Amino acid sequence: MSNQTWTYVVAGTAVGLSLIAWAALVLVPAWTSFSKLWERLVAVVLSVYVLAAFALAGALLGGGFLWYFDQL
Repeated sequence: MSNQTWTYVVAGTAVGLSLIAWAALVLVPAWTSFSKLWERLVAVVLSVYVLAAFALAGALLGGGFLWYFDQL
């Protein structure tokens, strides 16, 4: 396997594990905390919002690290 293939495998595994962790630690508790359907749907939307915020923060942190990597 080439280095690029290994990079894709590692990135895909990280994304998969992150989504599983998000579903288990954020989505399921948010869904089970409410009884009405509309409340559950709002909880899911807000959970996706939290997921997007963490993904953006991680991307910015990683990008900042790569940008200044030669100066560290």
